[in-house]
Amino acid sequence: MKRILVVGAGGQIGSELVPYLRSIYGGSNVVATDVRDIRALGEDGPFEVLDALNAASYASIVARHHVDTIFNLVALLSAVGERNPQMAWNVNIGALMNSLEVARQHQCALFTPSSIGAFGPSSPKDGTPQDTIMQPTTVYGICKVTGELLSNYYHTRYGLDTRSIRFPGIISNKTLPGGGTTDYAVEIYYEAIKAHKYVCAVPEDVYMDMIYMPDVLHAVVALMEANPDKLIHRNSFNIASMSFTPAIIAEQIKKHIPDFTISYNIDPVKESIARSWPNYLDDSAARLEWGWNPEWNLEKMTQDMLTEIKKKLQK
Repeated sequence: MKRILVVGAGGQIGSELVPYLRSIYGGSNVVATDVRDIRALGEDGPFEVLDALNAASYASIVARHHVDTIFNLVALLSAVGERNPQMAWNVNIGALMNSLEVARQHQCALFTPSSIGAFGPSSPKDGTPQDTIMQPTTVYGICKVTGELLSNYYHTRYGLDTRSIRFPGIISNKTLPGGGTTDYAVEIYYEAIKAHKYVCAVPEDVYMDMIYMPDVLHAVVALMEANPDKLIHRNSFNIASMSFTPAIIAEQIKKHIPDFTISYNIDPVKESIARSWPNYLDDSAARLEWGWNPEWNLEKMTQDMLTEIKKKLQK
């Protein structure tokens, strides 16, 4: 990677991936774009406003900045998508198709994240294999499976260097989530510090895979820098780091905040989505093909989350 474009840079992943990439490849070599004007993303490198559904504007930015690698991070997440399925399809697939076509025309490598949401209730729940039945029951998941298939098609048909990761729920101490089913795993830390209590929308016994943002950033770069000759799956790799229920994360928080309490007010939509997803993924393909190895577990992450959020709130 030499000249990088991050599309949808203002989201949960992009807002942290941009500075991470700039720290590695240099500020001037990472162009951040978002549909909104986000001044913070232009402080140490180029930023442009871009609607990823506008193919002409998209192609113009790639050409002007001599981009060779694109990160397409545009997506409406699971819970938001269920409220407006048509919009979710139009945004998620529209941005993907423009990314694929622009990358093909300008011979760029392309990364588009997939998700644990690509699996459905008929997929094996425990140790969900890299290659298995995928019949998601959300429009978000349907978009992700479609994205994997289209990315594979462009690689096979046109030789496009497409790569992808099926991310678990992402936990960050810097950026708040944006309408996903796993949002509770971020919100619970803030409420633990502010109120010493949390009302959870997901049932106490539902396991879901999660990952801490530092491991996300490392994984993205590691995959994009991996030797293409060793990549069998490309679109898309399972990765795993930790799996827990709301009750388990609450007990971990209690070790640091003894009077913390959790209660439940279940959101039926989020419960349905959460129960349709795997408990934990088999990530052996990612470990074998490009050396995936997470650094963070629940105990280590909880201590870091609480420390960093306290600092943030004190400011």
